[in-house]
Amino acid sequence: MEGVIVGLILAALVWFGTSALKRKQRKVVETSVEFQLQLQLPPGPPCWPVVGNIFQLGWSPHESFAQLARKYGPIMTLWLGSMCTVVISSSEVARDMFKNHDVVLAGRKIYEAMKDDYGHEGSLITSQYGHHWKMLRRLSTTEFFVMSRLDAMQGVRRKCIDRMVHFIEEAGGGGASIDIGRFFFLMAFNLIGNLIFSKDLLEPESMRGQKFFYHAGKVMELAGKPNAADFLPFLRWLDPQGIKRKSQSHIKRAFEIAGCFIKERMESRRDDCRCADQDKRKDFLDVLLEFREGGVNGTYSFSPRTINVIVFEMFAAGTDTTTSTLEWAMAELLHSPKTLHKVQAELRSKIEPNKKLEEKDMEDLHYLKAVIKETLRLHPPLPFLVPHMAMDSCKMQGYYIPKETQVLVNVWAIGRDPNSWEDPLTFKPERFMEGSKRDYKGHQFEFIPFGSGRRMCPAVPLASRVLPLALGSLLHAFDWVLADGIEAQDMDMTEKMGITLRKALPLRVKPSPFKGHATV
Repeated sequence: MEGVIVGLILAALVWFGTSALKRKQRKVVETSVEFQLQLQLPPGPPCWPVVGNIFQLGWSPHESFAQLARKYGPIMTLWLGSMCTVVISSSEVARDMFKNHDVVLAGRKIYEAMKDDYGHEGSLITSQYGHHWKMLRRLSTTEFFVMSRLDAMQGVRRKCIDRMVHFIEEAGGGGASIDIGRFFFLMAFNLIGNLIFSKDLLEPESMRGQKFFYHAGKVMELAGKPNAADFLPFLRWLDPQGIKRKSQSHIKRAFEIAGCFIKERMESRRDDCRCADQDKRKDFLDVLLEFREGGVNGTYSFSPRTINVIVFEMFAAGTDTTTSTLEWAMAELLHSPKTLHKVQAELRSKIEPNKKLEEKDMEDLHYLKAVIKETLRLHPPLPFLVPHMAMDSCKMQGYYIPKETQVLVNVWAIGRDPNSWEDPLTFKPERFMEGSKRDYKGHQFEFIPFGSGRRMCPAVPLASRVLPLALGSLLHAFDWVLADGIEAQDMDMTEKMGITLRKALPLRVKPSPFKGHATV
């Protein structure tokens, strides 16, 4: 009996020893394979333990990455703490990414500021690629930004821009200087408010609108701040900068206010049904509420939170990007007086005296549209787009891209690449004239300010209408000079990185009404 017991013990020891040895061998093999794959990552600069390459970012990471790319190549690896990041800096690699690896790299890297207990319900920007995201994308392209709806809301855009012109005329009376970016932001915010709620949210008597504006602005400010918890996972529970806690607090407040607007609309819809009012023009909120009630075909049903997220995201995505582009356009024109005079001459020769600029006039305003394109080339609103993430491991350009790698497309560097653009640092709208077919629809990879592929910005049709109309209206309505006696050559054109790429110093200008312009 003792012999049997000893035999069983020896057998067990042999079994455990063999299993442990196999596990160790497997771990060694896996580690070896992982090490070999690590050697196949795109090249990149040496990094420090724990912090990686964080201290090589500088205050303008898009510029720092562009400088590193000159040494390490158009596809390179950086370690932001423990976050493996691949940076793409040329049109050739961008073409390969969006044409050949678009699906596998269609994931989203979500930073701590935008994480909460609800996941990413309703978010077109932060939802991972899949069935839910496809449904949201289809909604945006077939209901929100479809041409028929944009055409129907032409008067809304005209009204918001007319009010901006009026406010600027009032604020700049008597030769006073103004912060032009503030007026662009108010116009963009009220435009989104009208598209969604059919009302200006920033009226003096609208305290709820003012509060929504405040909380939405704070979220955008916090989302643009570098957060140590994103790069060093052991800090996530601590949230040392308080960015996640603060951003979620402001999001909650904004959702509460949006919820009040939504509740009022639902009550109004019930009244409209009782009155059999079928002629009322639908805004975006009406469309969302139809989906809350089962969708057009009864396929999807939105929760109240999903609607809140979609509403908030439209404000977040539509205000800062519009503001930064228009402010940079004005800055570049004032920095280049000859270009300013040329675009104003086009406007004033094409638009009859005492007439306002209309969307139908855009077909004849080629130089104005070229100014917008040139601004987007030099100053893309999101210099890295929204961060992509590898949903699975893949090979690109012969290099290994591990699963969950963050992928940044440096469209700022691509737009200034001397291999694609002649005299790339000069503001020269003429490059988009003379029969140029370059556009920002995502097919010409040297010029992708709105991205490309599946996750390209769906609001491009709206932006392509608002940007030239807003800029052209101000250039037609006023003559402009810099405030404080600053000369064009002395302008500060420094960039400031936030959620978008803004001017470090706000653009202060003096508007002088043009006599041949129609009064608002």
